[in-house]
Amino acid sequence: MWFLPLGGTGEIGMNLNLYGHDGAWLMVDCGITFDAKIDDQQAHKFDIVAADPSFISKRKEQLCGIVISHAHEDHIGALARLWRRFKADVYTTPFTAEILRRKFQREGEKRPPVIHEVTEYEIHHIGPFEVQWHPMNHSLPEPFGLSLKTQAGSVFHSADWKLDNKPVLGKPLNPNALKRLTRYNFLATVCDSTNALKPGYSLSEHDCYEGLKAHIAQAQGRVAVACFSTNIARLISLARIANETGRYFALLGRALENTVAVARLTGHWPEDLTIQDPNTVGYLPPDEVLVAVTGSQGEERAVLNRMADGYYRQIDLDKGDTVIFSSVIIPDNELKIERLVNKLKAHNIAVVQAETSNIPVHASGHPNEEELRHFYKALQPQIAIPTHGEAAHMERNAQIAKECHVPTQLTGFNGDLFKIAPEAQVIKGFAPVGRIPLAE
Repeated sequence: MWFLPLGGTGEIGMNLNLYGHDGAWLMVDCGITFDAKIDDQQAHKFDIVAADPSFISKRKEQLCGIVISHAHEDHIGALARLWRRFKADVYTTPFTAEILRRKFQREGEKRPPVIHEVTEYEIHHIGPFEVQWHPMNHSLPEPFGLSLKTQAGSVFHSADWKLDNKPVLGKPLNPNALKRLTRYNFLATVCDSTNALKPGYSLSEHDCYEGLKAHIAQAQGRVAVACFSTNIARLISLARIANETGRYFALLGRALENTVAVARLTGHWPEDLTIQDPNTVGYLPPDEVLVAVTGSQGEERAVLNRMADGYYRQIDLDKGDTVIFSSVIIPDNELKIERLVNKLKAHNIAVVQAETSNIPVHASGHPNEEELRHFYKALQPQIAIPTHGEAAHMERNAQIAKECHVPTQLTGFNGDLFKIAPEAQVIKGFAPVGRIPLAE
C-alpha cells in the first residue's frame, strides 16, 4: 500500500493525494491554492493554481474513484476543471456534493461525474479499498476523516480537523471522541500539520464568536467582515451577532451567497437566522449594518477590494466604518492584503486583523500541538506520515508523533512515494509534480 501526494505535502493548500494498492489508485481531494507567480517571470503570474495531475491522468484507467473529504477550496476547488482528465466516480457527503454539482454546472460540463453521497460511518468498496467516513470537526458542514482499508493494512487520512468542545457547527470533537478510532488498529496515519508549530490548543469557534461580537458591539458605523466563503460556522456566528447587536446581516459576494444557499438546502443553516437582501443594505442606517464580504486575501475582483476602491454598487464604506479580517493571511498574499488595508485606512475606515487583534476574530480549523498529541495517543499508529504543511510544520508533526511513541515517522514532499506496507520507506521523486494555472 502506498501514499503519493501530488499537492499539499510541503505546502499549504492545493491538496491532491493518491493511495495505491493492488494495481489501483484512489484519489483523495483535488484542490487549489493562491500563487504569487507560476515561474520567475512576473508576466506568467496566476492567482489560482492546482497540482499538476499528469501522473494520474496518464494512468486514469487505474483510478478507481475520487473521494472528497470536505468542501474547502484547497480540497475541492480544482476538481470541476480537471475531472475530464480522470473521469472517475466521486464519493462525498451531501453538502460537498451540492457544492460540486454547482461547480460542474458553472464549468458547463454536460456529462458531470456520478457523485455518490455518503453519510458518517458509511462504508464503500472502491476498487481494492474499503473506505469509511469518520466525522471530525472543522469550520464547515460535514468534515470527515477517512479510514482506508486494504489487504495490506489500514490508513487513517485525517484531512482538516481540530478538537473543539464548543463548536458553532457540528458535534463536539474532544479527546474522548478521538478514542473511538483506537479500535480500528490503523497501521498508518496521514495527518494535518498546518498548526503543528503552535503550542497548546487551537481556539474554539465559540471563542471567535465572542471576540467578533465584542468588536461589532462597539463599532459605530457599518461593519464588514471578510472571511472565506465556505466558512459556514463563521457566517452562522455573524448572523447571530447581528441579531444580538441590533444589526441587519447580509452577504456580499456570489461565493458567499452560493455557499449559504447550499447550507440551507442541506439543512445546515439555522431557520431562525435571517439574511437581508443585499440590494437594500445600502439604504439602512450605518450602525444597523453588518455584512460578510469576499476578499479576505486581497483578491482584486472580490467585493472588499471593490468597496475599498469605491466601485461596489450595493453599499459604500465611509469614514467611521469598520472592516474585520476574520481570516489568516495565506502565504504569498501578504502584499495584496497590505495594499488593501492601506486603501481602507486612507478612507479613515477602521481595520481589525486577526494577527494583531487583542481579542480573537478568527479561529483556525486545524490542530495545534496538544491536539496532535491526543490524536497520536488515541489512534496509536505504527507509522505517522505528516501532510498539509510546509517542511517545518511536517517536521514538527513527525517529532510530536515520535514523542507519542509512534514507532516510525515518514516525511517527504509532493512526488515522493510513501510505501506503507509491507515495508515502510520513502522513495524520493517518484512522480513528476508541479503547478498548473486555473485562473488569472
